[in-house]
Amino acid sequence: MAAHDVAVIGAGPAGSTAAYRLARAGARVLLVDKARFPRDKPCGGGVTLRAARLLPFSIDPVVEDVVDRLECGLDYGPHFARTARAPLAYMTQRRRLDHFLLERAGDAGADVRQGVAVDPRELDAGVVVVADGCNGTSAKALGLAPEVAHGVALEANFPHDVRHAHTMTLEIAAVPGGYGWIFPKGDHVNVGVGGWASEGPRLRAHLRRMCDHYGIDPDTATDTRGYRLPMRRPNAALVFGNAAVIGDAAGLVDPFSGDGMYEAFLSAQLVADAVLADDLASYAAAVERRITPLTTAGWGAKLAFDRFPRTTFALARLPVTFRAVERLLRGELATPGEARGLERTTVRAIYRVAKAAGA
Repeated sequence: MAAHDVAVIGAGPAGSTAAYRLARAGARVLLVDKARFPRDKPCGGGVTLRAARLLPFSIDPVVEDVVDRLECGLDYGPHFARTARAPLAYMTQRRRLDHFLLERAGDAGADVRQGVAVDPRELDAGVVVVADGCNGTSAKALGLAPEVAHGVALEANFPHDVRHAHTMTLEIAAVPGGYGWIFPKGDHVNVGVGGWASEGPRLRAHLRRMCDHYGIDPDTATDTRGYRLPMRRPNAALVFGNAAVIGDAAGLVDPFSGDGMYEAFLSAQLVADAVLADDLASYAAAVERRITPLTTAGWGAKLAFDRFPRTTFALARLPVTFRAVERLLRGELATPGEARGLERTTVRAIYRVAKAAGA
């Protein structure tokens, strides 16, 4: 008899949430991470309402700002602003969020072990869930080597500025294949840029331009760091034998936004459901049903903005389009394809541009 029913490798958002769900359901869970918490991770630190709603508990204790306003520009040219009817996203820091989630898993009964590196092939567990991020090696060791494409990003923290409170600022197409952002936190703002992997050597110049445009002194930057964004390719394996891969380790990052928090929480829920049903193979089918349509839409939006930025931006700035985006971010629409009425018309128009772009 195995010492644990499930071993979860990696205590980031996906791993800790999976461990919490499994432990609460009565499974004997080992949650192990080579780092000691609290530890930081490069990330914009935004949790959309649709992501937060997937959690079986509130993250209010680690929320530093609540965003209900979007300011969006196109490569430092045309610009629009919209205010939502209700919050769109919570702003936090990974150092605080990840530690909070880890503690919830421990409170639920998971056997939490920090500062421990493991060989996943030697774990005494009935099922192994890999959640050690895009740079982890556990998936490959277990015969899972997800096929992914990578984007790149660079971020830094700057002194707090009240101008950015409660506002998510995006500069679309400021970087080929991506955008720049400003996210407000409790005592600072997080500014970053991300795009195609080929933009890596130019990210520092892109970040300086973003700062210059928004009146932020680039010389006040702290905690500057770069990272990769893993984006799963179609049909990449998610289950092999008694092992499954979730979150960033599976490449479950939205290709357009670069956000992986929603996908982390959802893949954690889906893998927990599959384990508890004693049907691990069903996890892969659930991802194809629940996450792949969003990934497809993300690729479409990414390529549409990359090849036809002005046309796509003109559609995106329509108030009816923002209503669809607002409902997506709040979790009121599961996918863009569920939009109806005028919202559906604009979504279909963006789909047509994406198709013309080669998506």
